[in-house]
Amino acid sequence: MTETSTQAASTVWTLSGFGDEVDTDPAIQAAVLLALGANYIEVRSAWGVNVSEMTPEQVADLKELLDAKGLKVSAVASPIGKVDISLPVEHEVERLRQIISVAKGLDTKYIRIFSFFRSEAQTPEEIRDDVLTRMRALAAEAETAGVVLLHENEKDIYGDTPQRVLDIMQSVDSPALRIAWDNANFVQVGVRPYTDGYALLRPYLEYLQVKDAIMATGEVVPSGHGDGELDATIAALKADGYAGFASLEPHLASHHKLGGFSGPVAFGMAARAFAVLAAKNGIELS
Repeated sequence: MTETSTQAASTVWTLSGFGDEVDTDPAIQAAVLLALGANYIEVRSAWGVNVSEMTPEQVADLKELLDAKGLKVSAVASPIGKVDISLPVEHEVERLRQIISVAKGLDTKYIRIFSFFRSEAQTPEEIRDDVLTRMRALAAEAETAGVVLLHENEKDIYGDTPQRVLDIMQSVDSPALRIAWDNANFVQVGVRPYTDGYALLRPYLEYLQVKDAIMATGEVVPSGHGDGELDATIAALKADGYAGFASLEPHLASHHKLGGFSGPVAFGMAARAFAVLAAKNGIELS
């Protein structure tokens, strides 16, 4: 094979990761991600402060720190939509405005969001209209601001299955609302991600969150060690020409309602496991 044909066959994905899965200190977050070969970081919190609560001064300090380390921000991982559907529409719209200012301060266009919790007495169908009203309001705010919202499929929210994620995408129909795809979260609601969801959702898939899980228990495990069909998903994304972010969110030590934690060692294990699958499929991570 000639050098030209080898280059043509190669695919490059941009490696990122949730910094607060490593440590609360963004300096340590940056050091670990850089050591793993990443040039980007996904920001959910820094110094123990969630992005929804960061002051302009904290955002400026974080940007200065990351600039000094040579790291850019792939996305702001917000908790927007991880609230009960009973809260008024304006509640999350106001929080989104604050988080948009964080995203702009960190020089990223992507903001991760969710599609609302319901009470135990409610079915997904019963909250559908309220969810769509809120998602349309959030998307409209994002369009005005020139940012892109990335809906993450997550257990216990409306958009937990491929069919309901598709419902959101088609019903809202906004260029400012796309998908952050999470294989592990699909597994945790009994879905085979690639088999049951990939063809439905690929037209809207704009960001890959790297996580795997075991179907029987819901336990989160390194890439390729669970039932998340990551190998098939990665191969299909490559075949489709995907060339975006792959953001590590391992959740290997603990996880809770607003996120998870791995620590530097487990985070490194997760990165290496994903690198093996990427290399197997001819994908270069940079």
